[in-house]
Amino acid sequence: MIKKIKIQQLKPGVFVHDFNCGWLHHPFLADRRRLKSERDIEKILKYGIRDLYIDTDKGLDVDDAPTKQEAEQEIQLELNQLPASSIGSNNRRTCKGDFARAKELIAEVKETTKRLMHDVRLGKRTEIKQVEGIVERMTDSVLRNQDALVSLLRIKNVDEYTYLHSMAVSALCISFAQCLGFDTEKIKQIGIGGLLHDIGKMRVPREILNKPGPLTEKEFVIMKQHVTYGESIVQHGNLDVRCICVISHHHERLDGSGYPEGLKGEQISLFGQMAAIVDIYDALSSERCYKKAMSPTDALKKVYEWGRSYLNRELAEKFIAHLGIYPIGTLVRLGNRFVGVVVAHGEKDLLHPVVRAVYDIRKGTLIDPIDFDLARQFSAGNFHEIVSCESGDKWKIEAADYLY
Repeated sequence: MIKKIKIQQLKPGVFVHDFNCGWLHHPFLADRRRLKSERDIEKILKYGIRDLYIDTDKGLDVDDAPTKQEAEQEIQLELNQLPASSIGSNNRRTCKGDFARAKELIAEVKETTKRLMHDVRLGKRTEIKQVEGIVERMTDSVLRNQDALVSLLRIKNVDEYTYLHSMAVSALCISFAQCLGFDTEKIKQIGIGGLLHDIGKMRVPREILNKPGPLTEKEFVIMKQHVTYGESIVQHGNLDVRCICVISHHHERLDGSGYPEGLKGEQISLFGQMAAIVDIYDALSSERCYKKAMSPTDALKKVYEWGRSYLNRELAEKFIAHLGIYPIGTLVRLGNRFVGVVVAHGEKDLLHPVVRAVYDIRKGTLIDPIDFDLARQFSAGNFHEIVSCESGDKWKIEAADYLY
């Protein structure tokens, strides 16, 4: 049985099933292992892990600990009660033209971002004007349609993760800032910070950056230096201090378990706290060289879970309400009949988006797309309910093909 326990409940002999630290580093080469001694537990404490999952079939049990299913149900119930504060704004509906323009923009900006990062790897100075131009175009796209650019950037080729992750974080930061009512200048600055947040990784050896497995303790020390490298790279670019805070603070955590400074609470800038949430969400929901992608919904559940200790809870909840529990582009299953793609947010709540059914499970075949507005169907007493998030690989469906 898989259970979730607090770090204080650890004892030698338990078998760790999941360290529950997708954005942290743990001190072991294997993600699953039996803890043999108090020294093992001290190592985990050192890395700021607050709770984790154990397998009681492979190690000692812990009394009064909830099962994984119970813990996840609790999170889901709390998510279900979040107010849909950002839903229903005038640019949340899908538009074929917006998605087509966003797709073209991604292709152009990706090449520019590649050249920018390649120049940094060669030691050339960052051209801030070039970065500003990229962000201005991305901002125009997001303000025209908050979902087109963001949903398309979620789909990444593993080999291009570094470039597309930077673009996705920038777009998500822009969208999040717009949702929070930031003025144009603040939106621009957080967008620039998002695009440059990992620029320091261009100074990290490729064999560490692209390692297809857990980093050793020594390798992780080197990887953490990318924040300092990033600050150094942009120091002569006359960047706004708020933009630099995104680079400096996106790995800091409210409880002091982050890096490089171990800042706590309000020591971390607002832009840094926002970027931390965005960075975690996009990293978890993206395919990496060393891990499979989570569904966007599962990634948001982790953001919510970690909002209890590591992240700003209020911001985490607003981010989830902004994206929706089922972000646009998420592949979902509707009961036992259809598999479809979320194409628009619901008008009333987070649980009932508009789903474009594209696959008939009973017939085992693709179908001509049918749109179901689950909010309207729910109020009418129909029963097309989302029962799970699905993998595109499983059904051989590319969700982006059905967004526009």
